[in-house]
Amino acid sequence: MTRPLLNRRLAEFGTTIFAEMSALAATTGSINLGQGFPDTDGPEEIREAAVRALRDGRGNQYPPGPGVPELRQAVADHQREWYGVTYDPDTEVLVTAGATEAIAATLLALVEPGDEVIALEPYYDSYAACVAMAGGTRVPVTLRPHEGAYVLDLDELRAAVTDRTRLILLNTPHNPTGTVLTRAELTAVAELAIERDLLVVTDEVYEHLVFDDAEHIPLASLPGMRDRTVTIGSSGKTFSFTGWKVGWITASPELTSAVRSAKQFLTYVSAGPFQYAIAEALRLPATYFDGLRADLRAKRDLLSEGLAQAGFEVYRPAGTYFVTTDIRPLGADDGFAFCRSLPERAGVVAIPNAVFYDHREAGAPFVRFAFCKKTEVLEEAVSRLKRLAA
Repeated sequence: MTRPLLNRRLAEFGTTIFAEMSALAATTGSINLGQGFPDTDGPEEIREAAVRALRDGRGNQYPPGPGVPELRQAVADHQREWYGVTYDPDTEVLVTAGATEAIAATLLALVEPGDEVIALEPYYDSYAACVAMAGGTRVPVTLRPHEGAYVLDLDELRAAVTDRTRLILLNTPHNPTGTVLTRAELTAVAELAIERDLLVVTDEVYEHLVFDDAEHIPLASLPGMRDRTVTIGSSGKTFSFTGWKVGWITASPELTSAVRSAKQFLTYVSAGPFQYAIAEALRLPATYFDGLRADLRAKRDLLSEGLAQAGFEVYRPAGTYFVTTDIRPLGADDGFAFCRSLPERAGVVAIPNAVFYDHREAGAPFVRFAFCKKTEVLEEAVSRLKRLAA
């Protein structure tokens, strides 16, 4: 056969770095601070809600295509109570198999071959693959480190827009840098989208994981943006049940209908009993979300301080549960080589940020660590990483 088996649009995407590094963690017995999943389950009452749904026969057969009504109502209520944005649960909420399917369905629905999609680089690896599957062209706008944080150059963003630009794909709070876009930055994005008649897709799965003075502001809440924005949310990061894969989009009826047209030919439906449980989770009191932030803030500080003591330059995140570091103070500048040697040198696994870049050289010296782990695991990881300083 002369033609490659893999669709040429996906030829550049091999096995993900997460699979490689997680396998390396398993074979070396290292602490895995690479892949971003908690090592403890979420609230017991939410797990029991899933068990009740299973026993009651709710969701054991195909749930409704848009999602169970209870969850769609809970999502709409959550957006209104937290952010003051109102959505009709029947026509403006769509439940997906996690945020990953939401991203895929949205881009497959809205992007045609030749369309350009602007994404903030570094970006979650599925963004590039989904743009490719849709036949679009990704246009990275690079977040760059400045005074201890990663920042968006609004002039660079504006310059990236062309007559072929279809949409801007935002992620805030941002993985992997931990940046939380400010109201001023989001206002500038909104003004640009309106001026150039662009759609915006916002990945907001870390919406409740913001620290210190940072504030999560949905782009759809800004003037003129509700009807041109697809907002993506997920239960996995907020409630620590990443394996349940319950996500959603909120958007205008027209945008929701378009995304549903693509989504129905992906999974069709998923996670029936878990949808009922997440409906209950979204109604947990504010004290739950406050406690989650406080716990992760303490873990962020523990890992950040330990990494600094080990010799890394640390970019303390304003959101998410990842810390980006610069390895050059340790005498290294190749994140791939560094991460592949780190298990042997220190018994810890991390992720090279270069995998999140089109401009690989821009991300070469940066490495990401996850702090969504038990405190004692982070303490042991910090102890091991201090070998680097020695």
